[in-house]
This record gives sequence, C-alpha cells and structure tokens, in this order.
Amino acid sequence: MKYLILFLFASFISSAQIKKEQLDVMPWPQNLTLTDGTFALAKNFKINITGAPNSRIFIGATNFLRRLDGRTGLFFDQGFITKTNEALTAQLQINCVRSGKIELYEDESYLLKITGNKITINATTDLGALHALETLLQLLQNNNNSYYFPNVTISDFPRFTWRGLMMDVSRHFMPVDVVKRNIDGMAAVKMNVFHWHLVDDQGWRIEMKKHPKLTQLASDGNYYTQEEIKSVVKYADERGILVVPEIDVPGHGSAILTAYPEIGSKVVAMNSNTTENGKQSVQIQTYSVERNAGIFGPTLDPSNPKTYQLLSEFFDEVCPLFPGKYFHIGGDENEGKDWDSNPKIQEFKKKHNLANNHELQTYFTMQLIPLLKKHNKELMGWEEIMTKNMSKDAIIHSWKGPNEGVSAGKSLVDAIKGGYKTVLSNGYYIDLVYGVEDHYTVDPMPSNVALTDEEKARILGGEATMWSELVTPSTLDSRIWPRTGAIAERLWSDKSITDINSLRKRLKTVSFRLEELGLTHIKSKEALLRNISNNQRNVALEDLSNICEPIKKYSRNKGGTEYQMYSPLTLFADVCTPDASDALEFDVAVVNYLNNKSIENQTTVTNYLSKWIKMNVDLIQLSNNAPLIQPLLSLSKKLNDLSELLTLKIDKKQNVDPSILNDLLEKCNTKEHADVELAVYNSLKKLVQAQ
Repeated sequence: MKYLILFLFASFISSAQIKKEQLDVMPWPQNLTLTDGTFALAKNFKINITGAPNSRIFIGATNFLRRLDGRTGLFFDQGFITKTNEALTAQLQINCVRSGKIELYEDESYLLKITGNKITINATTDLGALHALETLLQLLQNNNNSYYFPNVTISDFPRFTWRGLMMDVSRHFMPVDVVKRNIDGMAAVKMNVFHWHLVDDQGWRIEMKKHPKLTQLASDGNYYTQEEIKSVVKYADERGILVVPEIDVPGHGSAILTAYPEIGSKVVAMNSNTTENGKQSVQIQTYSVERNAGIFGPTLDPSNPKTYQLLSEFFDEVCPLFPGKYFHIGGDENEGKDWDSNPKIQEFKKKHNLANNHELQTYFTMQLIPLLKKHNKELMGWEEIMTKNMSKDAIIHSWKGPNEGVSAGKSLVDAIKGGYKTVLSNGYYIDLVYGVEDHYTVDPMPSNVALTDEEKARILGGEATMWSELVTPSTLDSRIWPRTGAIAERLWSDKSITDINSLRKRLKTVSFRLEELGLTHIKSKEALLRNISNNQRNVALEDLSNICEPIKKYSRNKGGTEYQMYSPLTLFADVCTPDASDALEFDVAVVNYLNNKSIENQTTVTNYLSKWIKMNVDLIQLSNNAPLIQPLLSLSKKLNDLSELLTLKIDKKQNVDPSILNDLLEKCNTKEHADVELAVYNSLKKLVQAQ
C-alpha cells in the first residue's frame, strides 16, 4: 500500500498544472489560456469530423492519429478517417464550416479547446483545422506512465498570409521524396507556400513533352516527370500548401539556351558570308549547362520574337501543372553584358525608346504578363523586375540587403511605397548558414518607416530561401531545419513574440519531433560522421562537430568555383550546422561562471575544457585510419592548447601569461581549416578577458 501511494503521488506531481513556459508550441499562438486539469489519452481515443470540409481534412486527421499513436504506442482503435460523422461520440470533435481554398488570404484561423473529457476544434475552413491538429500534437505531455493534453483554450490565426519556403532544385536536384518530406515539415510549423525553383543555369527540371530537348540536353537526366509534379502539388494541397513554380528568365539562362541557343543574346563573331540582301550573317553562341555557382552571362534575347513564342509554349505546358494563381519568373542578376555587346539588341532598344537595360528588362517582363494571364497566373519576380514602368499587378520578391550593398528591407519599402505587393526574403537566406537569431529578429513589417494601412496590407509575408549550391539530398534538411521553424514563427505569431531563449528551448523539441515526418536533419549526421571516421567510433568527431559551424555567407565556395555541382558534399563542414549545440551550452556555462564563480559553475566550464583536450587526443588516434580527419587536427590542436592553459588558470589557479592566452585565443578564431569555424570562440574570449 505504501508503494502504491508513492506511485500515485509521483504520477500526480508529474502531471501537475503545467505552465505556458513548459509548452513547446511553434509557432506560438495568438491567444493561449491554460486552465486546471488535463485530458488523459487512452486507447479508445477517436476523432469525429463535422461540417462541410475539403476531403484533405480526412487525410490530415488520419495522419495526426498515426503520428500521435506513434509517439504514445497506445494502439488506437480508430484506423482511417474517411468521412464526416463517423464517430459521433469521439473525444476529439473537429468542425469545419466550409472547404478551404489553397490561395492567399484564405481563412486559416482555428479555435482549439481541451477539457478533461473532450477536445474541440472549430475552424471556418479545413486549413485552420489542419493547423489546430499540429498545435494539438505539440501540446502532448507525459508523466512516468501516461500521456495527456493540458486543459487549454487557443484562438489562433496567422499574422501574414504568405509564409513560404523556397527550394532550389536546379543546382542540386532533389528527388520527390525529399521535396515531400520538407512539405510535411512546412505543414508542421504552419507554413503555406512552397516556392519551387525549377530552372536555372545548372539545369531544367521539368519534363516537357512538346520540348524534350530541355531535359535531353539541359537536365543531366535529373528532372521531374509531369506526373511527379502533379503528385507533389496534390501532396502539398492535402497539407494546405500552395506551390509556386519558378522558371528564371531572362538571366540565369544557361540551361534554356543549351537547348535553344537561337534565343540567346551573345554574339560570337560576324561571318564573312553575306546573306541574300547583302548583310553579314551573325553567328550565334552555343551554350552549356553551368557546373559552377555564381552569376553568368547567358541571357535570353528580348528582341527576338521566337523568345516569346518559346516561352509561351513553355508556359502552356507548365502552367496547367500548377493550379495556384502565382508564377515566379525570376528576373534577377541579369548583368546585361550580352545585351550590351549585341548590335541587334542595341538597335531594338533605340527603336523602342528604351534608355537602358532596366527598361529593356521591363519590356521583356511585360511581354510575359499576358502569356501567364492566359493561364490565370499572376507574375512574381525578384526585386530586379521593379522599375518605373513595371505593372502594379506584379509581386515583388525582396531579397537584397547588406550583403549586396543596400540597406536591409529597402526594396520591400520601395515596393510597397510604389504600389506593389511584396514578399520578404532578405534576412531569411538559410543557405548562408547564419544562426537562428539572425533570422528570428527579421520582421517583414518595417519598424522604422511610417506606413499607411493600405501599404501595410501590401506586405504579404516572407519566405525562407534554400539555394542548393552546397547541399545534396543528404544534407538539405539540416540546412533547412530546425531554423526555418523560427522563420515560420516570425511570419505567424504576434510581433511581440521575440524571446530567443524561449525559441531555442521550444525549437529543440520541435526539431526532434520533425523527424517523425521523415526529415533527416538529425539522423543524417551519423552517416556523414561514419564516412569521415572510416566507420570508427566517432565520439570525438561528434564532439568537435558540436562546437563548429560552417563558415558563413558564401565564403566556403570562393568565387563560386571551388565546388562544382558534382563535387563531394560529404565533408566535416557538411556535418556541422548553425547554432552548434555545445557552443550554445558552453556560452551559458561561461556566463554563469563569470557571474558566480562557485565550484559548481567552475566545474561545468572546466568539464568542457577537459572534454576538448581529450577530444584532441582521440582525433589524432582516429586520423591514423581516416584521412578525412587530417584537415581538422590543426583546429583541434589550437583549441586543445588554449583549453589546457585555461584549465591551469581556472582550475589549478596558476598564473598564465595573458599575452600567451590572447595569442592562442586568436589562433582559435581561424576560418582556414575544413571550411568551418569554432563557434565557442566568443565564449572563450569572455573567459580569457575575465582572467
């Protein structure tokens, strides 16, 4: 009896009233109120759906049930949910007033209420209900022997209507399963626009039945069949996500021009032969698919009628694959060099009173609008399409910032002031491998500019951008997740939700849970480590990866030529990720120690130093049978040397020459080894300067 009482008391304590700070919900809801009590989960848990929803809610509810069962192992009695009013007495009642449309400005709100014996979800559309189910999954709690939901009332809706992720599949092709698992990840954090960058210099990725040369000559055999594209669009639709395709023109044209060089702008030379009318003929350049990263010259010819004829035919075949309203035509990074050197194009500019290449590109882009309107598509393009004569119907995609020599968000403000709808990506370039805080602090709504309500309404939202020069299907997920969850929160939650410590705490759990969807951002690391260590026990290698991060921006691929599109991305820099876990924890330990030099805080710090000293010894041993570890030894040795001296100073209380400490510290600030940097440098600097 005594042990039974203890057991019941332990269960009661572990399921005591939960606090908001304990919840790992992301994005954080607009309104959340906790009340006393819990809903206990049991094997007889069932779902009933009422109202007039789209059938996607049946798929979503079934997937929810399977994921919940997978977490709890309760073997729920209910299998597949296929229609409304299937289980009238079910504990979870979902009511959807009407079918949701996969478009902007649709109602995505929901009301979720959990009481001791019932859970209700009320939503105008099934899209809101799908969001509610994701929130419900994130609310799941457990004690030592059971699972439960806290009693809570949540009313929620998104702050912005465009919450997107762009995936570039031209530089490195991403198979369908990779695309779909990332769509699942998007749905889990309530993102609703998948921007599919399908065509660039490095490849054309769409099957073209009427223009097979595009895949025969410009895809390296890596492309999506039209049926595969339809399956992805359907998969996204079932998860409440709009797919926006991109074919980048007129620049970034290498792949298109490899198949159709006759619509290119570059002139090689004048032939000595003359035509029937006595004029010299022009020899057109041949093109090839690009293997490097960067900005290249191949550009479509805006003066050639065949350019528009072909693009019209491309759109006629591609647009029906994507039922959404929006089509992204790129329009970025056209340097205009081939236009400047082509006399026919210069003559065309004069004839049409086009003062410069910006006006010429505007002319080109304006010709695409009716080609897309024929398919009920609205044109969207990167900010370079925004010129004085550009149609106000176009959506401007703002991407430039300090890295490009302009102030952050300038083009977004210029767009809304100019009467354009706009989407922000500057600050959300996740391929730059910045830490999560860099993205979380960026808001699409400018705080330092006075805007009217009408101007604010033109800010549709934002989009994380994943360019794929330095990722493969094995590493893509680790560059997208979990940081994109923070961007999703910025686009959904109230602007007041800014606590970075809360974000990191919640993101840790969300990251782990994303893998139940098939994402590989955590599990793929082990396979890469095995490759580097030559299948040796790799604890030391993992320890180093937990304090290293890839070098930032595009400095890893100097000049865009250090890596080609077929180069190996299986190295230590591919293992490492932003927000290195031990580096974050070490910084907390250092701050605590400097605030209070207790024995406990001191031991926490010196334990890290001791671990890195041992790590260096172990890496040297591993390197005897693992050549890929050799480039890491110099960096590990630098950290080892500093750790040894800091240990003497902190733990042994010995005097250490400050100049020697500072010299070793700066050696740890190197970015010259294995394309990584020590993420613990700033924390070590705090220790050195405090001694």
